[in-house]
Amino acid sequence: MGLCNPELTQLIKYRIGGDFLKDLDRLAKLKPMIDDDMVRQFNAIKRTKKEQLCKVIAEHEGVQLNPDFIFDVQVKRLHEYKRQLLNALSIVDIYFRLKDGELPEFQPTAFIFGAKSAPGYARAKAIIRYINRIARMINNDPAVAGKLKVVFVQNYNCSYAEHIIPAADISEQISPAGTEASGTGNMKLMLNGAVTLGTLDGANVEIAKEAGMENEYIFGHTVSEINAVRGTYRSRDIYDRDAHLRRAVNTLVDGTVPTDDAQKELFHALLDGASWHRPDHYFLLLDYSSYMDAKLKVNRDYADRLNFGRKCLMNIASGAKFSSDRTIRQYAEEIWHITPTQY
Repeated sequence: MGLCNPELTQLIKYRIGGDFLKDLDRLAKLKPMIDDDMVRQFNAIKRTKKEQLCKVIAEHEGVQLNPDFIFDVQVKRLHEYKRQLLNALSIVDIYFRLKDGELPEFQPTAFIFGAKSAPGYARAKAIIRYINRIARMINNDPAVAGKLKVVFVQNYNCSYAEHIIPAADISEQISPAGTEASGTGNMKLMLNGAVTLGTLDGANVEIAKEAGMENEYIFGHTVSEINAVRGTYRSRDIYDRDAHLRRAVNTLVDGTVPTDDAQKELFHALLDGASWHRPDHYFLLLDYSSYMDAKLKVNRDYADRLNFGRKCLMNIASGAKFSSDRTIRQYAEEIWHITPTQY
Protein backbone atom coordinates (compact mmCIF):
# COMPACT_ATOMS: atom_id res chain seq x y z
CA MET A 1 0.00 0.00 0.00
CA GLY A 2 2.75 2.42 0.92
CA LEU A 3 4.55 2.01 -2.40
CA CYS A 4 1.73 1.50 -4.89
CA ASN A 5 -1.10 3.46 -3.26
CA PRO A 6 0.36 6.63 -1.67
CA GLU A 7 -2.98 8.41 -2.06
CA LEU A 8 -4.76 5.88 0.15
CA THR A 9 -1.81 5.80 2.55
CA GLN A 10 -2.07 9.55 3.08
CA LEU A 11 -5.83 9.36 3.65
CA ILE A 12 -5.34 6.76 6.37
CA LYS A 13 -2.44 8.65 7.96
CA TYR A 14 -4.58 11.78 8.08
CA ARG A 15 -7.34 9.85 9.84
CA ILE A 16 -5.44 7.76 12.38
CA GLY A 17 -2.02 9.40 12.55
CA GLY A 18 1.34 7.75 12.99
CA ASP A 19 3.20 5.33 10.79
CA PHE A 20 0.56 2.62 10.53
CA LEU A 21 2.58 0.80 7.85
CA LYS A 22 4.88 -0.37 10.65
CA ASP A 23 1.94 -1.23 12.92
CA LEU A 24 -0.97 -2.42 10.83
CA ASP A 25 -3.07 -3.07 13.93
CA ARG A 26 -3.71 0.68 13.92
CA LEU A 27 -5.98 0.21 10.91
CA ALA A 28 -8.77 -0.92 13.23
CA LYS A 29 -8.99 2.69 14.45
CA LEU A 30 -10.57 3.54 11.11
CA LYS A 31 -13.76 1.59 11.77
CA PRO A 32 -15.61 4.18 13.91
CA MET A 33 -14.41 6.94 11.54
CA ILE A 34 -16.01 5.54 8.37
CA ASP A 35 -18.58 8.19 7.48
CA ASP A 36 -19.95 9.56 4.20
CA ASP A 37 -17.14 12.10 3.91
CA MET A 38 -14.44 9.45 4.28
CA VAL A 39 -16.22 7.19 1.79
CA ARG A 40 -16.31 10.01 -0.76
CA GLN A 41 -12.60 10.64 -0.26
CA PHE A 42 -11.89 6.93 -0.68
CA ASN A 43 -14.04 6.71 -3.81
CA ALA A 44 -12.18 9.66 -5.32
CA ILE A 45 -8.84 7.95 -4.62
CA LYS A 46 -10.11 4.70 -6.15
CA ARG A 47 -11.08 6.56 -9.31
CA THR A 48 -7.62 8.15 -9.47
CA LYS A 49 -6.05 4.68 -9.28
CA LYS A 50 -8.37 3.51 -12.04
CA GLU A 51 -7.36 6.43 -14.23
CA GLN A 52 -3.71 5.54 -13.68
CA LEU A 53 -4.35 1.89 -14.58
CA CYS A 54 -6.31 2.89 -17.68
CA LYS A 55 -3.25 4.73 -18.97
CA VAL A 56 -0.99 1.73 -18.33
CA ILE A 57 -3.37 -0.71 -20.03
CA ALA A 58 -3.87 1.61 -23.01
CA GLU A 59 -0.11 1.86 -23.42
CA HIS A 60 0.68 -1.84 -22.99
CA GLU A 61 -2.44 -3.56 -24.32
CA GLY A 62 -4.02 -1.04 -26.69
CA VAL A 63 -7.34 -1.41 -24.86
CA GLN A 64 -9.22 1.68 -23.74
CA LEU A 65 -10.97 1.26 -20.39
CA ASN A 66 -13.39 3.66 -18.72
CA PRO A 67 -12.47 4.53 -15.11
CA ASP A 68 -16.18 4.87 -14.32
CA PHE A 69 -16.65 1.12 -14.89
CA ILE A 70 -16.47 -1.42 -12.10
CA PHE A 71 -13.01 -3.00 -12.18
CA ASP A 72 -13.47 -6.72 -11.54
CA VAL A 73 -10.03 -8.27 -11.15
CA GLN A 74 -8.63 -11.81 -11.19
CA VAL A 75 -4.84 -11.77 -11.03
CA LYS A 76 -2.97 -14.90 -10.02
CA ARG A 77 -1.19 -17.95 -11.42
CA LEU A 78 -3.16 -19.60 -14.23
CA HIS A 79 -4.31 -23.00 -13.04
CA GLU A 80 -7.49 -25.00 -13.53
CA TYR A 81 -8.19 -25.03 -9.79
CA LYS A 82 -8.07 -21.23 -9.63
CA ARG A 83 -10.97 -21.37 -12.09
CA GLN A 84 -10.21 -18.51 -14.46
CA LEU A 85 -12.35 -20.53 -16.87
CA LEU A 86 -15.35 -20.16 -14.53
CA ASN A 87 -14.89 -16.40 -14.62
CA ALA A 88 -14.57 -16.44 -18.41
CA LEU A 89 -17.73 -18.50 -18.88
CA SER A 90 -19.66 -16.12 -16.64
CA ILE A 91 -18.47 -13.15 -18.72
CA VAL A 92 -19.69 -14.83 -21.90
CA ASP A 93 -23.01 -15.51 -20.17
CA ILE A 94 -23.30 -11.85 -19.12
CA TYR A 95 -22.41 -10.79 -22.68
CA PHE A 96 -25.21 -12.87 -24.17
CA ARG A 97 -27.69 -11.72 -21.53
CA LEU A 98 -26.83 -8.07 -22.23
CA LYS A 99 -27.33 -8.66 -25.95
CA ASP A 100 -30.72 -10.22 -25.19
CA GLY A 101 -31.76 -7.31 -22.96
CA GLU A 102 -31.94 -9.51 -19.85
CA LEU A 103 -29.72 -7.30 -17.64
CA PRO A 104 -31.08 -3.76 -18.05
CA GLU A 105 -29.64 -2.52 -14.72
CA PHE A 106 -26.16 -4.01 -15.21
CA GLN A 107 -23.44 -1.67 -13.98
CA PRO A 108 -20.73 -1.26 -16.65
CA THR A 109 -17.81 -3.54 -15.82
CA ALA A 110 -14.24 -4.09 -16.97
CA PHE A 111 -13.06 -7.64 -16.30
CA ILE A 112 -9.28 -7.61 -15.88
CA PHE A 113 -7.18 -10.79 -15.91
CA GLY A 114 -3.51 -11.20 -15.19
CA ALA A 115 -1.80 -14.58 -15.10
CA LYS A 116 0.98 -16.78 -16.37
CA SER A 117 0.94 -20.55 -16.87
CA ALA A 118 3.61 -23.18 -16.53
CA PRO A 119 5.35 -23.67 -19.91
CA GLY A 120 4.05 -27.19 -20.46
CA TYR A 121 0.56 -26.71 -19.02
CA ALA A 122 -1.53 -27.12 -22.17
CA ARG A 123 -4.92 -26.58 -20.57
CA ALA A 124 -3.81 -23.38 -18.85
CA LYS A 125 -2.56 -22.04 -22.18
CA ALA A 126 -5.87 -23.00 -23.80
CA ILE A 127 -7.73 -21.02 -21.13
CA ILE A 128 -5.53 -17.98 -21.77
CA ARG A 129 -6.25 -18.20 -25.51
CA TYR A 130 -9.97 -18.60 -24.88
CA ILE A 131 -10.11 -15.54 -22.62
CA ASN A 132 -8.28 -13.47 -25.21
CA ARG A 133 -10.67 -14.68 -27.91
CA ILE A 134 -13.76 -13.70 -25.96
CA ALA A 135 -12.08 -10.38 -25.12
CA ARG A 136 -11.64 -9.62 -28.81
CA MET A 137 -15.27 -10.57 -29.51
CA ILE A 138 -16.69 -8.45 -26.69
CA ASN A 139 -14.40 -5.44 -27.09
CA ASN A 140 -15.21 -5.21 -30.82
CA ASP A 141 -18.98 -5.41 -30.36
CA PRO A 142 -20.49 -1.89 -30.32
CA ALA A 143 -23.71 -3.29 -28.82
CA VAL A 144 -21.99 -3.71 -25.44
CA ALA A 145 -19.31 -1.02 -25.69
CA GLY A 146 -20.86 1.00 -22.89
CA LYS A 147 -21.38 -1.99 -20.60
CA LEU A 148 -18.57 -4.51 -20.92
CA LYS A 149 -14.82 -4.72 -21.49
CA VAL A 150 -12.39 -7.60 -21.05
CA VAL A 151 -8.60 -7.46 -20.94
CA PHE A 152 -5.99 -10.13 -20.25
CA VAL A 153 -2.81 -8.15 -19.59
CA GLN A 154 0.44 -9.33 -21.11
CA ASN A 155 3.40 -10.32 -18.94
CA TYR A 156 1.60 -9.98 -15.61
CA ASN A 157 4.21 -9.30 -12.93
CA CYS A 158 4.74 -7.33 -9.72
CA SER A 159 5.03 -4.02 -11.55
CA TYR A 160 1.69 -4.61 -13.25
CA ALA A 161 0.17 -5.72 -9.95
CA GLU A 162 1.19 -2.41 -8.38
CA HIS A 163 -1.18 -0.70 -10.83
CA ILE A 164 -3.98 -3.27 -10.92
CA ILE A 165 -4.43 -4.02 -7.22
CA PRO A 166 -5.08 -0.42 -6.03
CA ALA A 167 -7.59 0.06 -8.88
CA ALA A 168 -9.64 -3.07 -8.19
CA ASP A 169 -13.20 -2.86 -6.91
CA ILE A 170 -13.80 -6.62 -6.88
CA SER A 171 -11.23 -9.29 -6.04
CA GLU A 172 -12.12 -12.66 -7.60
CA GLN A 173 -10.91 -15.53 -5.40
CA ILE A 174 -12.97 -18.38 -6.78
CA SER A 175 -11.11 -21.67 -6.30
CA PRO A 176 -13.29 -24.57 -5.10
CA ALA A 177 -13.37 -24.92 -1.32
CA GLY A 178 -10.55 -27.12 -0.09
CA THR A 179 -7.99 -26.46 -2.83
CA GLU A 180 -6.18 -23.21 -1.96
CA ALA A 181 -3.63 -23.45 0.84
CA SER A 182 -3.89 -19.74 1.62
CA GLY A 183 -3.39 -17.18 -1.11
CA THR A 184 -1.82 -13.77 -0.61
CA GLY A 185 -3.07 -11.72 -3.57
CA ASN A 186 -6.48 -11.66 -1.89
CA MET A 187 -4.85 -9.99 1.14
CA LYS A 188 -3.21 -7.28 -1.00
CA LEU A 189 -6.48 -6.58 -2.77
CA MET A 190 -8.35 -6.40 0.55
CA LEU A 191 -5.80 -3.98 2.00
CA ASN A 192 -6.17 -1.67 -0.99
CA GLY A 193 -9.95 -1.56 -0.75
CA ALA A 194 -11.48 -4.31 -2.88
CA VAL A 195 -14.32 -6.55 -1.77
CA THR A 196 -13.82 -10.30 -2.16
CA LEU A 197 -16.01 -12.28 -4.52
CA GLY A 198 -14.99 -15.74 -3.47
CA THR A 199 -15.53 -19.16 -2.00
CA LEU A 200 -14.84 -20.25 1.56
CA ASP A 201 -11.36 -21.39 0.55
CA GLY A 202 -7.88 -20.45 1.72
CA ALA A 203 -7.51 -17.04 3.32
CA ASN A 204 -10.97 -16.02 2.08
CA VAL A 205 -12.31 -17.70 5.22
CA GLU A 206 -10.28 -15.39 7.46
CA ILE A 207 -10.90 -12.33 5.27
CA ALA A 208 -14.65 -12.80 5.60
CA LYS A 209 -14.30 -13.39 9.34
CA GLU A 210 -12.18 -10.28 9.89
CA ALA A 211 -14.16 -7.87 7.70
CA GLY A 212 -17.59 -9.46 8.16
CA MET A 213 -19.51 -11.65 5.76
CA GLU A 214 -21.72 -8.66 4.96
CA ASN A 215 -18.70 -6.91 3.41
CA GLU A 216 -17.75 -9.78 1.08
CA TYR A 217 -19.58 -11.82 -1.56
CA ILE A 218 -19.22 -15.46 -0.65
CA PHE A 219 -20.62 -18.24 -2.83
CA GLY A 220 -20.19 -21.88 -3.67
CA HIS A 221 -20.22 -25.27 -2.02
CA THR A 222 -18.26 -25.86 1.17
CA VAL A 223 -15.61 -28.55 1.56
CA SER A 224 -18.09 -30.92 3.21
CA GLU A 225 -20.70 -30.29 0.52
CA ILE A 226 -18.19 -30.99 -2.25
CA ASN A 227 -16.98 -34.14 -0.53
CA ALA A 228 -20.57 -35.33 -0.18
CA VAL A 229 -21.15 -35.29 -3.95
CA ARG A 230 -17.63 -35.99 -5.20
CA GLY A 231 -18.32 -39.62 -6.10
CA THR A 232 -21.69 -39.09 -7.76
CA TYR A 233 -21.35 -35.62 -9.33
CA ARG A 234 -22.52 -35.39 -12.96
CA SER A 235 -21.64 -32.05 -14.52
CA ARG A 236 -23.59 -32.88 -17.68
CA ASP A 237 -26.83 -32.87 -15.69
CA ILE A 238 -26.22 -29.22 -14.76
CA TYR A 239 -25.21 -28.41 -18.33
CA ASP A 240 -28.41 -29.96 -19.67
CA ARG A 241 -30.79 -28.07 -17.38
CA ASP A 242 -29.18 -24.60 -17.32
CA ALA A 243 -29.68 -22.92 -20.69
CA HIS A 244 -27.55 -19.86 -19.86
CA LEU A 245 -24.65 -22.00 -18.71
CA ARG A 246 -24.98 -24.37 -21.66
CA ARG A 247 -24.82 -21.49 -24.15
CA ALA A 248 -21.66 -20.17 -22.49
CA VAL A 249 -19.93 -23.57 -22.33
CA ASN A 250 -20.79 -24.23 -25.96
CA THR A 251 -18.70 -21.23 -27.04
CA LEU A 252 -15.66 -23.39 -26.39
CA VAL A 253 -16.55 -25.45 -29.47
CA ASP A 254 -19.40 -23.92 -31.49
CA GLY A 255 -17.47 -21.28 -33.44
CA THR A 256 -18.70 -18.24 -31.50
CA VAL A 257 -14.98 -17.57 -31.03
CA PRO A 258 -12.16 -19.33 -32.88
CA THR A 259 -11.88 -22.94 -31.76
CA ASP A 260 -8.94 -25.35 -31.72
CA ASP A 261 -8.29 -28.85 -30.42
CA ALA A 262 -7.04 -27.57 -27.04
CA GLN A 263 -10.25 -25.62 -26.56
CA LYS A 264 -12.32 -28.68 -27.49
CA GLU A 265 -10.36 -30.60 -24.87
CA LEU A 266 -11.44 -28.05 -22.26
CA PHE A 267 -15.06 -28.64 -23.26
CA HIS A 268 -14.78 -32.39 -22.93
CA ALA A 269 -12.86 -32.10 -19.65
CA LEU A 270 -15.86 -30.26 -18.19
CA LEU A 271 -18.52 -32.65 -19.46
CA ASP A 272 -16.86 -36.01 -20.10
CA GLY A 273 -13.69 -35.98 -18.02
CA ALA A 274 -10.46 -37.64 -19.09
CA SER A 275 -8.59 -40.86 -18.44
CA TRP A 276 -7.09 -39.37 -15.30
CA HIS A 277 -10.01 -37.39 -13.84
CA ARG A 278 -13.77 -37.29 -13.55
CA PRO A 279 -15.82 -34.68 -15.47
CA ASP A 280 -15.38 -31.13 -14.18
CA HIS A 281 -12.91 -32.14 -11.49
CA TYR A 282 -12.76 -28.59 -10.11
CA PHE A 283 -16.56 -28.24 -9.94
CA LEU A 284 -17.02 -25.19 -12.16
CA LEU A 285 -20.54 -26.19 -13.16
CA LEU A 286 -21.47 -27.21 -9.62
CA ASP A 287 -20.74 -23.70 -8.30
CA TYR A 288 -21.85 -21.82 -11.42
CA SER A 289 -25.37 -20.78 -10.36
CA SER A 290 -24.21 -19.58 -6.94
CA TYR A 291 -21.29 -17.75 -8.55
CA MET A 292 -23.49 -15.90 -11.03
CA ASP A 293 -25.93 -14.92 -8.29
CA ALA A 294 -23.07 -13.44 -6.23
CA LYS A 295 -21.49 -11.77 -9.27
CA LEU A 296 -24.72 -10.05 -10.23
CA LYS A 297 -25.39 -9.06 -6.60
CA VAL A 298 -22.06 -7.26 -6.22
CA ASN A 299 -22.77 -5.57 -9.55
CA ARG A 300 -26.14 -4.32 -8.27
CA ASP A 301 -24.69 -3.23 -4.93
CA TYR A 302 -22.03 -1.12 -6.65
CA ALA A 303 -24.77 1.28 -7.78
CA ASP A 304 -24.95 2.56 -4.18
CA ARG A 305 -21.51 4.12 -4.19
CA LEU A 306 -21.56 5.20 -0.55
CA ASN A 307 -22.61 1.82 0.81
CA PHE A 308 -20.20 -0.03 -1.47
CA GLY A 309 -17.39 2.32 -0.44
CA ARG A 310 -18.10 1.51 3.20
CA LYS A 311 -17.64 -2.19 2.44
CA CYS A 312 -14.29 -1.41 0.83
CA LEU A 313 -13.14 0.69 3.78
CA MET A 314 -14.23 -2.00 6.23
CA ASN A 315 -11.96 -4.39 4.35
CA ILE A 316 -9.03 -2.01 4.69
CA ALA A 317 -9.74 -1.42 8.38
CA SER A 318 -9.87 -5.19 8.95
CA GLY A 319 -6.64 -6.09 7.20
CA ALA A 320 -4.19 -6.03 10.12
CA LYS A 321 -4.19 -9.79 10.64
CA PHE A 322 -2.64 -10.29 7.21
CA SER A 323 0.51 -8.30 7.94
CA SER A 324 3.74 -10.29 7.66
CA ASP A 325 4.92 -8.33 10.72
CA ARG A 326 2.07 -9.88 12.74
CA THR A 327 2.89 -13.31 11.33
CA ILE A 328 6.56 -13.18 12.28
CA ARG A 329 5.75 -11.72 15.71
CA GLN A 330 3.33 -14.58 16.39
CA TYR A 331 5.87 -17.16 15.22
CA ALA A 332 8.49 -15.57 17.46
CA GLU A 333 6.28 -15.68 20.51
CA GLU A 334 4.38 -18.96 20.03
CA ILE A 335 6.74 -21.17 18.02
CA TRP A 336 10.27 -19.91 18.60
CA HIS A 337 9.59 -18.64 22.18
CA ILE A 338 11.77 -15.56 21.90
CA THR A 339 11.04 -12.19 23.44
CA PRO A 340 10.82 -8.85 21.59
CA THR A 341 14.24 -7.81 22.91
CA GLN A 342 15.77 -10.89 21.25
CA TYR A 343 14.38 -9.99 17.80
